[in-house]
Order: sequence, then C-alpha cells, then structure tokens
Amino acid sequence: MTEQGPLTIALLLATPGTQWGGMEKHTADLAGMLATRGHEVHVLAYPAYSMQFPASVRFHPLPVQLGRRNPWLAYRLKQTLRNITPDIAHAQGNKAARLLSRLNSDAATIRIGTVHGIKSSHRDFEALDHAIAVSRAIYDRLEHPNRILIHNGVSWGQEAAQLVSDAARCPELVPGKTNVIAVGRLESVKNFSLLIRAWADVASANLNAHLTIFGEGSERQKLERLIQDTGTAGSISLPGYVTPMERAYKQADLTVISSDREGFPYALIESLLAGCPVISTPVSGAKDILPGSALSPDHQVESLQNLITRSLGDLAHLKASEAAAITFAREHLTLEAMATETEKLYRDALAQTAQP
Repeated sequence: MTEQGPLTIALLLATPGTQWGGMEKHTADLAGMLATRGHEVHVLAYPAYSMQFPASVRFHPLPVQLGRRNPWLAYRLKQTLRNITPDIAHAQGNKAARLLSRLNSDAATIRIGTVHGIKSSHRDFEALDHAIAVSRAIYDRLEHPNRILIHNGVSWGQEAAQLVSDAARCPELVPGKTNVIAVGRLESVKNFSLLIRAWADVASANLNAHLTIFGEGSERQKLERLIQDTGTAGSISLPGYVTPMERAYKQADLTVISSDREGFPYALIESLLAGCPVISTPVSGAKDILPGSALSPDHQVESLQNLITRSLGDLAHLKASEAAAITFAREHLTLEAMATETEKLYRDALAQTAQP
C-alpha cells in the first residue's frame, strides 16, 4: 500500500441476522462505496447477509449469532483477520467493538469502531484506536481520546432511473389526502405504538389526513391490533418493507419519527434529501439538525399529537423552518460525504502510526 494507494479494509458486523436496519444498511453502503473507490473491502458478518453486499465486496461468513464471549466465534474472527491482513479493521456497533477489542492488537494495523446508538456504556470502544460517532449526542458522550463525528449518509438520486420499474414495490400514497409517512423496523424501539395512539386524535380532527408506516418486524400483529382498537383502520396503512423509498418521500407531505432512541435515523436524512419536512420525538440526530419547533418535548402521546396537528396546520411554515436542515443534508449527509470522511480517517490514522 502506498500513502494514497488502495487500502485493505475489513468491516465487522456482528448483528445476529434477525433484522436489517440502519446499522446494517450503513455497513453495506459504506462497503460498496469504498469498493468503488478501488479499495479491497472485506465484510465479516452473519452468513445470510451475503446477499446484501455487492459482488465487489469480499464476504466472509461468521457465526456472529453466538455470544460475544464465545471462544469459537473469537477464534473464527481471529483466523479470518489473519488471512485478510487488513490495514483497517472497522467494527460496526457495540458487539463488533467488543469482539475486535478482545483480539491482540496485531490482528490489524488500525482498529476503529463506529458507535451507532447511545448506550449506558461505550467501554467496548476504549481499546480501539479510534471511535466514530454518527451523531453529536453520541460524540458528546464518548470519552475516547480519538473520537470523531461522521454522520450517516445515504445514496440519493442514483435510484431515479429505477423508480418506474420499482413502482410496484413502492405503492402510491393515498391520492387526494394529506399524506404523512413513518419509516422503520416494526420494533419497539421505533415506538410506532406511540404514533398510532397520537394519530387516533389527529385523524378524528383531520379526516383528510392519512398515515402510512413503511417497515416490517416482530411488532406487526401488535400494531395491527392497536390500529383496530383505536378505530384508525381507515386512516393508517402498513404496506411493509419497501425499497427504494425516494418515490414515497417525494409524494409525502410530512415524515414523523416516533422512536424512543436513535443514532442518526435514515428516515430523517432521506426525508430531508427529498425536501419533505420532518417532525420527531427528541432523539439523537433529529435534535442535531431540526429546529426546536419540529421536535416533541418528550415521548408522550399528547405531545406528539399536538406536534402533528400543529405541523399539518401549516406545512409551508414547517418546511421553510427546515430549509437549513435540508441544505445541511444535501451537503453533508450523502453517502459520498460519509465515505470521504471515513476514508480520510483511515489514511490519517495510518499516517499517524507510520510516524517515528
């Protein structure tokens, strides 16, 4: 490897294969972009995830469904890294950071970890050479001496040529309605139960509004029952997981984030890139770039209901208030920007170790 030559990079993703969410998407997007830049990119992850990565990325299946202290998993990881001999070993999330930190430091020249969410402890990252935070709130909580803030970024606009062929996978939002959307895994952390309860009051006062929640997950049946119990079946749709989402964001009048906690939500980035205004519970990422008027003060039903009602009452004003956030997203929250900043960190870290 020359100073500006291609790098050998190993990305470790240790989620157990039960879901495909923001952290997994982040890893796949970063791996693909780094590979297009000429780097030799290896991904070590749960076997079934191999289909999520492009052919330009070398995939290595690992039994990451095993516990983080499992000796067989540790052995497989160590042997795989020794065979790759990467310049950079990059852990995605806490479990991956724990696995990487427990290996001898000679397993890779530089060991880096990305913190995707706020935890009670980020101790697993302390033994690594550098730690990346995906939001300001995470960055402020990290005590690592070599911490850096690199926001999540998404590929946007490149899918435009696919929109016609993918139209069946991204159904039309309800014509003639004020369309509100939410996007995410149907899991408790996204708190779509809160959104549905808040929507029950919104819908009763605004018969022209319709809510579509895009996503799939273990809470589908629970949410379907809640929709029936709240009498909102006529004003809420659950079409499932859809990709790409660009067409939906461009049709929508408003995006709502109802999560209990986030790192830096992709729904926030994608909505702003499409020019669709966003409101949110007070989670990391949204608090970083949205105006205070677009944030609920807490995670209570009444607060979110009031925020939705107020926002629907003057969507033009809400969008105008988010002009700075939209500009920030288009300049800094793209996949290109994320990959460039990550690549710079890799090279700077290697340069530091090369100094006498």
